[in-house]
Amino acid sequence: MFFDRKDLDDAALLHFYECLLLPRMIEEKMLVLLRQGKIGKWFSGIGQEAIAVGSTLAMKPAEYILPMHRNLGVFTTRNIPLRKLMAQWQGKLTGFTKGRDRSFHFGTQAYKIIGMISHLGPQMALADGIALAHLLKKEPLATLVFTGEGATSEGDFHEAVNVAAVWDLPVIFLVENNGYGLSTPVSEQYRCKNLADRAIGYGIEGRLIDGNNILEVFHTINELAADIRRHPRPVLVECATFRMRGHEEASGVKYVPPSLIEEWGRKDPLQNFERYLLQEEVLSPAMIVASRERIKAGLEHEIDLAFADEEPVADAAQELGDMYAPATVPYEPAGTGSSPVRYIDAISSALNLAMQRHPTLVLMGQDIAEYGGAFKITQGMAEAFGRERVRNTPICESAIVGAALGLSINGYKAMVEMQFADFVSSGFNQVVNNLAKTHYRWQEKADVVIRMPTGAGTGAGPFHSQSNEAWFTKTPGLKVVYPAFPADAKGLLLAAIDDPNPVMYFEHKYLYRALTEEVPEGYYHTPIGKARLVQEGEACSIITYGMGVHWALGYLAGHPGIAADLLDLRSLQPWDKEAVTTTVKKTGRVLILHEDTLTCGFGAELAAWIGEHCFRYLDAPVMRCASLDTAVPMHPVLEGAFLAKARLGEMLEKLVAY
Repeated sequence: MFFDRKDLDDAALLHFYECLLLPRMIEEKMLVLLRQGKIGKWFSGIGQEAIAVGSTLAMKPAEYILPMHRNLGVFTTRNIPLRKLMAQWQGKLTGFTKGRDRSFHFGTQAYKIIGMISHLGPQMALADGIALAHLLKKEPLATLVFTGEGATSEGDFHEAVNVAAVWDLPVIFLVENNGYGLSTPVSEQYRCKNLADRAIGYGIEGRLIDGNNILEVFHTINELAADIRRHPRPVLVECATFRMRGHEEASGVKYVPPSLIEEWGRKDPLQNFERYLLQEEVLSPAMIVASRERIKAGLEHEIDLAFADEEPVADAAQELGDMYAPATVPYEPAGTGSSPVRYIDAISSALNLAMQRHPTLVLMGQDIAEYGGAFKITQGMAEAFGRERVRNTPICESAIVGAALGLSINGYKAMVEMQFADFVSSGFNQVVNNLAKTHYRWQEKADVVIRMPTGAGTGAGPFHSQSNEAWFTKTPGLKVVYPAFPADAKGLLLAAIDDPNPVMYFEHKYLYRALTEEVPEGYYHTPIGKARLVQEGEACSIITYGMGVHWALGYLAGHPGIAADLLDLRSLQPWDKEAVTTTVKKTGRVLILHEDTLTCGFGAELAAWIGEHCFRYLDAPVMRCASLDTAVPMHPVLEGAFLAKARLGEMLEKLVAY
């Protein structure tokens, strides 16, 4: 192994050595503790330390690094105290996630490190968003994100690298190619000779380097980072290395040919660098002994402190409260002036006002710039606020939702427009596992709104008509709103943008140009979590939202003999339990109406809650009116029969007559 010190002096080389030695000694200690049953799991990076340490040394302290579970050297080189790391691994209250997540599944703004989730690939899109925020702030900073050779098979890898290439984002995508994804060798992962060769397909630079040579790693990353700070663009770096232990300790290495372990054992990054420093007379045997003794004593002390740290105590209120970031923006009521506005224009008005108020708000979505989006909601905004803040995206929902979270981590707000609510399935993991869980795991906000053009009634068929709000009402950490009227469409969107939590904002396509009402002028909030009693009556209660409100209004207008309370929930997560209780107490008869399919639709949760908490007020069973349990058909006759509206009259008559 050839080491080229270039302009590094002896003090720098010794510092590099200490940084390389520390994670190795921590790992050796962790393996002892694992055998003693004092820790539950360990993902070893022994043999790969030069990559994490060398690349971290090359990055500025203000630059974000997004590591994976074998990158202990990132955390130690950024000088996170071992006590804090040990508390994290032990699930202690003093750990970064307070016992809520394990290993390196956390982030820390103090050290500019954003950890992974178990799905491996999503952190690459976060790096895109973080880097985009640096560009928007005119900060000459790079972002470093790690992935493994196995994760390059994921769509997240392609999407993130492609977005970074198209947008010229200053991201270093570092692939640790250690030969195996658990037991699957690279021969079963891809067919290209080197992963770095994939760079040309994205129109970017690719580098293949020796990942066991700390100086080669440092000089390469240092050179690239310095250049992309001045000339922003992504680079793909493949670090050839080897995993000397199992995927995690329980899996072992029986699937690895012994000759490979022997070959790579001779390339050990610590032993080779140590030998080089001895030859250069930068290091002496006595210095090696002294370093190891000092580090060992420090480790034992830090570990003892961590073991003595407080264990978490289960507190349901605390756990529930920490799912969401606390709202910090005061509620703004509507003013007195108003004018007639269509549903679609109310949404546009809210976006325009929010863009004016929040210079850090970025809109992203397919065709939303000059074209104005599929429904023309953002028309004119690129000209008004610039293409930097109103961004057309490639067709890659996962990467854009991930980039939105990255923007939030680096101080921005983000609104993502799904061209159709149906297409969110392509970004589902980022929504339910990254956006939803980030604050609970490590107390970081996810200041992202996802606009969801939803619903049927236009003959658009199975893939452009779904009502999929129940996918998200089930997921703690998300807020879900669904306005039925223009005034609420505006007020709820402004409230969602001002809320530091991820909000799924459902807007019914059929209402865009079909509905007009008086909408308050200026900036105001419709409070998230508060229902609206649209119409009052004594015979029964219709609890609904979205298009269901208008179906109910239409039916009641044609059947004046049924005097019903009509409750528009407006928000589905959180939802207004007090308003529901009040109307149930009043009428004793409840029909839950929604456009979504019957089985496991949000109405099932409402019915169960009413049955559990309001049973003594009921004079009839809680009834549900929903769409058929099929995909949404295209033909108008089939679609009409599918929708809940077709059964509304029958269900209401049955309820009132019970």
